[in-house]
Amino acid sequence: MSTAVMDTVRYSSDGQLLDIHRATAPDAPTVLLWHGRGPAERDVLGALAAEVARLGATVIVPDWHPDAEDGGRPQLADSLRFTWDFVRNPEEVVLVGWSLGGRAAMATALRPDPPEGWRPAAVVGIAARYNQPEPLLGLPSPMDVCADAPPLPIHLVHGTQDTVCDFANAGEFQRVLAECGRTAPLTELATDHPGAVMAEYSPEWGRCRPAHTGQALSVGLARVGRAHREGLRTAQVIARAAGVPTQKPRPTE
Repeated sequence: MSTAVMDTVRYSSDGQLLDIHRATAPDAPTVLLWHGRGPAERDVLGALAAEVARLGATVIVPDWHPDAEDGGRPQLADSLRFTWDFVRNPEEVVLVGWSLGGRAAMATALRPDPPEGWRPAAVVGIAARYNQPEPLLGLPSPMDVCADAPPLPIHLVHGTQDTVCDFANAGEFQRVLAECGRTAPLTELATDHPGAVMAEYSPEWGRCRPAHTGQALSVGLARVGRAHREGLRTAQVIARAAGVPTQKPRPTE
């Protein structure tokens, strides 16, 4: 298992930041990880990204602003370009997103006309809603475009206790993909929406934060422990999608 080192750099034309959680292996695969609807919340995914890096994949986590007038579209595009320049082979990048970022990632990966001709090596959707139009990139919903896209590995991760993006939607998306001839393992987690990414919702902050922080312990050790434990399974799914051998999580077919 590798030890992660984090760097923070500016990546976008408007000065947005991203974190690079570096695995120690020089030939480590690279993951681009998009956060959800909250603006500039790369910190929410910090614990998950660090765990994936420890497993052996370098993880790039950009801030972006879904609340901006342009929906954050230029920032997502800039994060793609940054990642393509960061790696030796852009075709080996794995695209991952949580919540709204998961819908954007899945729609980007499955669109028949990929951005600048690029398609990821694999895509992972975490606790996302897949049956709505993709407003950030101006795309149809992932369910609407899956029949026309070239095949690529698709992985779904979702908490059965999710009250933000209903778990049943992930199962429906899995069924639609199967009708398109695509196998998409669905890893069920015994946790809620933020717990799928090793995070907790903080009423005090009015937003999510990593569940391993000292402040998060105040919401209850049992809940924090569950978020951490189930989030480790999410990290394994991401690492395996990037080609890093790990203990295989329990999927549903």
